Amino acid sequence: MSSRPRAAWPLVAVFTAGYLAAYLLPTIVGRLSSSLGLSQAQSGLVGSALLLSSASAGFTLAGRVERYGSRRPARAGLVLAGLGYGCAALTTSVPLVVLGAVIGGFGSGTATAVAASGIAAQNDPHRTSSLGLLSVSATAGALYLTIPHLGGGHRLPFASIALAALLVWPATSRLGGSVPAGAASPVQGRLPHRRSGLVLAGGMLVWSMAQNALWGVSSRIGIGQAGLSEVTVGAVFAAALGAGLLGVMGAGVLGARLGRAVPIGLGTMIIACSIVLSSSADDLGSFATGEVVWNTFYPVVLSYLIGLAASLDVRGRWAVLAGSASSVGVACGPVLGSVLSQQAGYAVMGLILGAATLLVAAPVTAVALHTGGRPLVPGSVRRRGGAPAALLAATTGSLPGAVPKLGAPEQAVTEISVPGLRRRRLVRSAIRTAGPAGQSNAYASTSER
Repeated sequence: MSSRPRAAWPLVAVFTAGYLAAYLLPTIVGRLSSSLGLSQAQSGLVGSALLLSSASAGFTLAGRVERYGSRRPARAGLVLAGLGYGCAALTTSVPLVVLGAVIGGFGSGTATAVAASGIAAQNDPHRTSSLGLLSVSATAGALYLTIPHLGGGHRLPFASIALAALLVWPATSRLGGSVPAGAASPVQGRLPHRRSGLVLAGGMLVWSMAQNALWGVSSRIGIGQAGLSEVTVGAVFAAALGAGLLGVMGAGVLGARLGRAVPIGLGTMIIACSIVLSSSADDLGSFATGEVVWNTFYPVVLSYLIGLAASLDVRGRWAVLAGSASSVGVACGPVLGSVLSQQAGYAVMGLILGAATLLVAAPVTAVALHTGGRPLVPGSVRRRGGAPAALLAATTGSLPGAVPKLGAPEQAVTEISVPGLRRRRLVRSAIRTAGPAGQSNAYASTSER
């Protein structure tokens, strides 16, 4: 297999199909309650079962996507998503709907795990994850504008996710196949940055749980507390996701100029305030303001968190594990939101979730500071006593891609000791330039001494 990174758009397509169920969660939970006669807690449990199944797929595939290749697990995940959600859309039996949601959730988690592993292998993981969030936000926004006008109870949300999985299927032909037998993995060994990775995974679990506790009951807040119609709530969600598109595009333009710590820390603080505002809304203005501001910064912070997880391991293991931990938080969110709203009310629920979001901001930001490295700027990498390496390489016709981009993390430099030559003094004639001819000359010159 070529070591050159593949095109990003197939990964973006698979990421969209895998993440779409979580973005449509408010509609799924709300319509299960209204069309099948489930209580708020019961419909929240169905949503949680879907997302827990998705998380279990991620934990199962962590570190294994490279072994199987991307194409086969992606296709298996899309088939399971299409079959599971399709069956849930075609029946009104509650047990069959739950079974279909669980099967579809496992398929969504499989597709997301494949996409996360591929994103980690890209030259710019943050840019690719931003494109994925941009795509899924646009798709979900279009569905929020369309579904309320078509009726159909719980059928339409499930059918939409199943259709998205089928439409993405052709893109899997551009993904990598399985590794040939006997081929060695390019990177082996234990998980790097284990402490930072565990803190990040735990932080993303709590962070996602707080976000989706509110997201799972947002439609009920708009309809029950703010007195809005389902069409108006759908329009607010579409506008909020549209603002999220602008936020993701801004994050893509900003890139690594401010590092990861500032967007994650500051964005999480703004999200916490927006959660409190949205949960206490009693009219269209406050509800729309809270939802729009919240959904503007939510995908921005999420894109930096995904990029941070991807940067911890080039094989994508931390990206999959942290993403699966986030899915567990997403799965627990609807139940937590339903229980808190029933026991304490929406306003108190918002205060609790906002406080939890602020508390988790500190350790996650610390991980970004600890593992982000210093920004690479002109002159930061120098030869001993010479000109900046980046400038030197740029003026001597170096190979494309050999010079790090502005703002990329500075690479560590490791000293290499040469056995057998440790006590000898190297002379200039013992070193030759790389290449077929130069290699043989270097061996000859060294062996003579």
